[in-house]
Amino acid sequence: MNETTLPSQARYTFGGDEHLFVEISEEMSLPAFFKGMAICKALRERAVPGVTEICPANAAYLVRFDPDIVAPEELLSILVELESGLGADDMSMETRIIEIPVLYNDPWTHETLMRFRERHQDPGSTDIEYAARINRFDSVDDFITAHASAPWFVSMVGFVAGLPFLYQMVDRPRQIEVPKYLSPRTDTPKQTLGYGGCFSCVYSVRGAGGYQMFGVTPAPIFDPAQKLSYFKDLMVFFQPGDIVKWKPIDRAEYDRQIAQVEAGDYTLQIKPVSFSLKDFMADPDGYNQELLKVLHGN
Repeated sequence: MNETTLPSQARYTFGGDEHLFVEISEEMSLPAFFKGMAICKALRERAVPGVTEICPANAAYLVRFDPDIVAPEELLSILVELESGLGADDMSMETRIIEIPVLYNDPWTHETLMRFRERHQDPGSTDIEYAARINRFDSVDDFITAHASAPWFVSMVGFVAGLPFLYQMVDRPRQIEVPKYLSPRTDTPKQTLGYGGCFSCVYSVRGAGGYQMFGVTPAPIFDPAQKLSYFKDLMVFFQPGDIVKWKPIDRAEYDRQIAQVEAGDYTLQIKPVSFSLKDFMADPDGYNQELLKVLHGN
């Protein structure tokens, strides 16, 4: 498989009596992600009796089922059929593009990362300085520009409630890669913008973590009380397939947006958009520019 082709047949593994795990590919890629999403969508539309939960992930998915209603081998046969029937037209989706503000190099993640330097590959620098250096950027500012300039796909939501994993929408040689901490921290501020492997993430709540810390967003992404308007339907904001554009902001703008969050009138820039994997693969940079025009309404 390469970045422009779909993976060959998936690997199917039963997990106990009620779960079927399907690994699309051992390697993360947009084609692998789209293939998994397309099968999950087709399975949902077929409404197979006995299927109780469908959980898409980065390059895999998990199906939970009731074996008293649908036999394991029958479900397996349905999934194999759905996979073999996929075509290029299935590699598109109606989704949304969202702008998420980020205060890079903020004081709260800086204080936290300094408390855990003994667990880091490079105790003499900050996380973002380390990431910039090993990805061969001349400066942290250049690294932030690379991180924030192109959109990202939400390829999975989980690990803790509401935490999105995001995959950078650029040619693979340009993708940022950073290892996780040597051993996990016991603390990470909520709404930290993190990075591990090829994935960015946003820590939805305060807690332990091992991803590098680059900044914080003022935007809540998990709210059981559903106070803000964009939590109207769900307490978890992100969904697999969302497209995210980071927007660097300064401390004054961060404080202004936090005041809006506390007042309950905070909102995000969100626009509906159609996405075609085929068209994106043909010209990633040109396609991204069209996506940003949709986001900004021009």
